[in-house]
Amino acid sequence: MDRKSSLPAPLDAGTSARFRRMPRSSTKPELALRRELHRRGLRFRVNHPGLPGRPDLAFTRAKIAVFVDGCFWHRCPEHGTLPRNNREWWQDKLDRNVARDRAKDAALADLGWTVLHVWEHEAPDAAADRVEAEWRRRVPPAIG
Repeated sequence: MDRKSSLPAPLDAGTSARFRRMPRSSTKPELALRRELHRRGLRFRVNHPGLPGRPDLAFTRAKIAVFVDGCFWHRCPEHGTLPRNNREWWQDKLDRNVARDRAKDAALADLGWTVLHVWEHEAPDAAADRVEAEWRRRVPPAIG
């Protein structure tokens, strides 16, 4: 069965259009985190194509992969919701998303990478504090 035929029929054109417009990368929470990390002098690659799961941010020298997860799509324990319509389909879809997240985390760990997940609702400076702390643990200070 191909992907298109497995999708439930949309309830209305407005809902369908709204979901089509949702960005997959460079979301507002991701951009806010990137700005804060860059302001702190940390440099990273965006959507690194050579790594499992194409992390939102990759600190190649420190081997840290950062994913900025949406509360709905990745089942945030605080804010994750399940739609009332097509509930079973959404349950399966979101379960697959979480399983895929764990698989890419394991693949990155097998390559020696540390994986950090940031929820979209986290304050950018608090999330940047976590990322910077891990970066400082993994990168020795420059001498000289």
